[in-house]
Formats: sequence, C-alpha cells, structure tokens
Amino acid sequence: MSESIEISASIVLYKENIKELEKTIESFLSIDLPKKLYLIDNTVDKQFDNVFINKQIEYIGFGKNVGFGMGHNMILNKIEKTSSFHLILNPDVIFSKEVIPTLIEALKRDPSVAMVAPRVLFPNGEHQFSCRRYPTILELFARRFKFFSGTFKEKISKGVYSDKDLSAPFFAEYLTGCFQLYRTRDLIDLKGFDERYFLYMEDVDICKKIDVLGKKKLYFPQVVIYHVLKKGSEKNLSLFLRHSLSIIQYFKKWKN
Repeated sequence: MSESIEISASIVLYKENIKELEKTIESFLSIDLPKKLYLIDNTVDKQFDNVFINKQIEYIGFGKNVGFGMGHNMILNKIEKTSSFHLILNPDVIFSKEVIPTLIEALKRDPSVAMVAPRVLFPNGEHQFSCRRYPTILELFARRFKFFSGTFKEKISKGVYSDKDLSAPFFAEYLTGCFQLYRTRDLIDLKGFDERYFLYMEDVDICKKIDVLGKKKLYFPQVVIYHVLKKGSEKNLSLFLRHSLSIIQYFKKWKN
C-alpha cells in the first residue's frame, strides 16, 4: 500500500550545477511535512544516479533526454493517489522551510485555485518577473531582441503587470515554471504538461489549460524564493531554436 504524503515534488535534471542542486534539494527536504522528492534524470549517462541517497528521494533515470514536460509527467501515476499537493521545481531554486506550508494554506483557502506561486527574486535580491500576462508575439520578439525593446516598451511593461501592486496577492494569467505548487488532483486532471513542447512555453501552456479547467492561478508574494534563472536560450543557439519552435507551437495551439 502506497504511503500517503502531504507534498511531493519533481525536479527534471540535465547537466545541472551540483552545488545549486544540493541547495534546492536541501530546501525541499527541510519542510516539516510528510514529503517525497522525485529526481528525473534526463542525462544520457544517468549522471545523478546514486548521488542523492535519502529515503524521501526517488531517483528515475531514463538514459535519454525526454524533455521538461514529459520528465515531470512521468511521475503523475506515482503521485495520483499518494500526495495532496505537488511542486514543479527547478534545480536552481532556494527557499526557506516556511514557504511551502504557507502556500499550501493559501491553496486550501480557495478551492477554485489550482496552482499557487510565490514572489521570485534573483540571488542578489532583485525582483524577477515571474508573474505575467499571456505573451503576445510582439512582446516575445521585443524581449528576445533587445534593440526593439524601446519600441515596444509599453507592451513589455504591461506584460509583466507593471500596473499591479506586486506586493499583494492576485490571480495572474501566467506564473513561470521554476516553482509551481498544485493541488495534485488538479494536476492529474490537467494531465500534466503538454509533451509536444520539449523545452520552453510548457509553463505558459499549462496556465492556459488551467483556464480551460475553470480554475485559477494565484500569485502569492507574501513568501519569497530565490531563482538563478540561467536564460540559456539567450546564450545558446540550439536552445534559442528550441525556444523559437515552442513559441510557434504555442501560438498555433492557442490561436483562437
């Protein structure tokens, strides 16, 4: 019989900075709740096998890179009847042990909320725009090519809720995928991420799916996490092309 836990989490791994990953894992394991962490290893050589040994950690190695969304989806059948809440977590995030219990309480207060996310800061304390309106093609274009940012400054500003008080909770359109806390039942009903996205835009897509489910996403800045945010697609041509393909897939899917 499967053990019932309050909170499960999954981290998809691919050539991670081991020291950053250690801090992320330590953050999750510090929570004073029954918990389970799934490490999904997408490296070909199963780089993280037997690296983190703990009864609250389950390692899953595929021997190939199956992508972000499919990686997280692989454990849906494991959590469906065991956990009450599930955290989608990046391998470069640090948070205090009070963060998750506080967010769980926020979820419990409103059954219409499927997912909640905290305020996100860079490691140096600067604000990270983790809650956004759904992107337009022009906005994504301007954000990618900085020399156009002045022309579309107002559109970019609106996209990051510059007209909102970001120190107060509100229902956002899109919350970035570095830290998304779900009711497990809702994540199962959503069937997780759309696996057609190998990398990028799957977090925007699942927020759209929450809308279709008739539920909400809550931005809850009363608690804070720290996220490195590597911006790989701005530095690597292969990742840039993957990001571009995902953008095309996203707008094709949600064109109506």
